[in-house]
Amino acid sequence: MAKAAAQTGSSPTMIVAIEQYFPEEKRIIKDDLAYRILPSSMKGIVGQMQLDSVRNWMIQTSEKESPGIWGGIMCRKRYIDEKLIDSISQIDAVVNLGAGFDTRSYRLEGLSSIPIWEVDQPETIKTKQKQLLKIFEDIPAHVNFASIDFDHDNLSTILSSLGYSYEKRTFFIWEGVTQYLTNTGIQSIFDFLAKAVCGSRIAFTYVCKDFLDGRNADVWEKGYDDYVRRKIWIFGMEPEIWPSYLKKYGWQIIEDLGYDEMAEKYIKPTGRKLFTSPIERMVYAEKL
Repeated sequence: MAKAAAQTGSSPTMIVAIEQYFPEEKRIIKDDLAYRILPSSMKGIVGQMQLDSVRNWMIQTSEKESPGIWGGIMCRKRYIDEKLIDSISQIDAVVNLGAGFDTRSYRLEGLSSIPIWEVDQPETIKTKQKQLLKIFEDIPAHVNFASIDFDHDNLSTILSSLGYSYEKRTFFIWEGVTQYLTNTGIQSIFDFLAKAVCGSRIAFTYVCKDFLDGRNADVWEKGYDDYVRRKIWIFGMEPEIWPSYLKKYGWQIIEDLGYDEMAEKYIKPTGRKLFTSPIERMVYAEKL
């Protein structure tokens, strides 16, 4: 899991950075840090996307390779941003599980006064810290970094050693990660989440099990061959199973949305014609 997931850590942020070249009224998400936080190797690619013709070609090419990826990433990021902003007055901490090169900790208003723990693999954190030093000179004091392999390390032990407390009402972000984990890794994370204090929130994405077991593989045959047959994507869940599964750990679903539902809210108003993938969904839940 670790190597495969690490290779995808910066790709969503690269897509967000390219999105910033669209006129403001056409952008699905606004993020003035996305380009600046990227590794240098990716900035050259992003810079070439300023021309409309090149950018449109890039999007069309990515859609052929991975149908719905552009719209899906934009929608899930916008959704989590909004839920986090709405929750700021009701939380005491943020834990981003698989933060990658995400910029929320540094650009969303109100988060600078809340302690944040960004959790990811050591090589991703090292590169991100390097980029943050270029942007801010000093890494913002409210952000802590935790290196982990979700399938093998104890999240509770690592976060506790870095000052995290279960007494804090926490907003957990778990974006684009679950499909890479084994059942053991998933259970370990939920064992950790079971100890969260009442009122905590979580927003996480997951891949539908009918895609992973081949029943719905025809919606993205190349992705099935590249990710499922090669055992890069391992974990999936049927939407109807989540309510009972989460209840065991003390969580209650607020929303379980398909990307098409988010597209109605975030893509349709821009007038852009972008597909969204039917194989991935978003859960937003609260600790009881």
